Amino acid sequence: MDTDTLEFYETNAEAYAAESLTHDVLDIRGRFIARLPKGARILDLGCGSGRDSFAFSRLGFETVPVDGSENMCREAERYTGLPVRHVRFSELDYREEFDGVWACASLLHVPSAELPIVLNMVRQALRTGGIFFCCFKEGTFEGERDGRYYTDMTSVRLKEMLENCGFSVIDQWENTAFETGTRWVNAVSRRL
Repeated sequence: MDTDTLEFYETNAEAYAAESLTHDVLDIRGRFIARLPKGARILDLGCGSGRDSFAFSRLGFETVPVDGSENMCREAERYTGLPVRHVRFSELDYREEFDGVWACASLLHVPSAELPIVLNMVRQALRTGGIFFCCFKEGTFEGERDGRYYTDMTSVRLKEMLENCGFSVIDQWENTAFETGTRWVNAVSRRL
């Protein structure tokens, strides 16, 4: 994630957190957790406001939220009551510790040239057979938009990238976010 994107979240953490709490991702979370064992350990990668960490924790999952923005970590800790680790994607150091990794609208800030490196780190964080969710804005755009760096994806490109990085895609779909009208490409995959 580039410095401008991190600065955006440092500067706008409180407002961004409040806004993201209004987004309904219940169905998307359901498609992810349906594939996890009871009490699974989940890494919430780029947890933002902590919305999903809070939901996972309330459902009985052992949840580890992390974020690259110190101010977002504070917002997430305040909302969830969980400790939130401040770590950038490029600094992930987990090894086969998680049953699931949830990356909801977070990896879309990673430049496409760096995505395979980060996906390999995600793969290393998962136990064999672990479940990985990620989503990206639909399209082919890459660059700065609204003060942040974005890498958009098509369904075909996302599937190819995941498969090339040692994942087997088991569920993939597109949807339009009710709150914003944004088209999203989503994938649930399994670590091989």
